[in-house]
Amino acid sequence: MATDDLLQAALAARAHAHAPYSGFKVGAALRATDGSIHAGCNVENAAFPQGQCAEATAIGVMIAAGVTRITEILVVADGPEMVSPCGGCRQRLVEFADPATPVHLAGPEGVRATVSLGDLLPRAFGWRHISKGTS
Repeated sequence: MATDDLLQAALAARAHAHAPYSGFKVGAALRATDGSIHAGCNVENAAFPQGQCAEATAIGVMIAAGVTRITEILVVADGPEMVSPCGGCRQRLVEFADPATPVHLAGPEGVRATVSLGDLLPRAFGWRHISKGTS
């Protein structure tokens, strides 16, 4: 399957998740326009708002590598329900991906569903809404 490399990267990152409070480990992997894969895991903090989602970590890794556009996203977590990016991460992903970008929702066994980023966050606020140089 074409997403196997993303799944393996997300699972490897998820194995390093720091989730001592919730016990809910998440991994994410992004495929960039140059074909590179960037993965991240969630990092919880005792001061709960200071935690970081797996998608945010993966985006930071991608940006640090000098790449700024995402062509494919995979999020993996364990549990009976499919897990999709939270609202904040949906907004973060919109900054670097197009509405048609596929988002694969996976469990450890593989992809459970694929949706577009636009389906996850319709009518997203983005750079197109910001006028530069006007007051």
